[in-house]
Amino acid sequence: MAAKASMERLGLEYLDLYLIHQPFGDYYGAWRAMEEMYRDGIIQAIGVCNFDEARLVDLCINHEILPAVNQIEIHPFHQQTSAIQTMNRYKVQPEAWGPLSEGQRNIFQHRLLRQIADRYEKSTAQIILRWHIQQGIIVIPKSARKERMEENLDIWDFTLDSKDMDAIKTLDIGHSEIINHYSPSTAKILNNTKIH
Repeated sequence: MAAKASMERLGLEYLDLYLIHQPFGDYYGAWRAMEEMYRDGIIQAIGVCNFDEARLVDLCINHEILPAVNQIEIHPFHQQTSAIQTMNRYKVQPEAWGPLSEGQRNIFQHRLLRQIADRYEKSTAQIILRWHIQQGIIVIPKSARKERMEENLDIWDFTLDSKDMDAIKTLDIGHSEIINHYSPSTAKILNNTKIH
């Protein structure tokens, strides 16, 4: 199994969190295997990625162990409000991949976000990450540069006021510009991609 192969490569006796990457193929079988490893203490928490509301609810209703997290694309341009409400209803923690929109739409120079950042004397990235945190969303921003990593962690000394939170809500375009999980061609590509 992929989880055990990962543990061997990493030299670990257990994994803190293990996720199903996409709701394709026999993810029910994979979930049952992950439940077993969770019960055996090999994995401390299990979850999913990129599960839309219907797939997540279906998994929650038909299995004993609920996903600890659902890692989905969330950022100011794709806020996924309904998906987050569904996760909250089923006690599944939202986790944002691409919380900085992978730099799309010139997000770091966006006029509204820059204005908010200037008021708080923070970077645009810090404003965006703080916006996530204040909604109870875990963020996993990507950076290869040490100074950016340090900046991304420096978001705990301020709080965005409700006016700024509401202003950021207006940026939602209601869909992803990174990947369309509802496209048949996306399903085909993802089913033919080997992760392990």
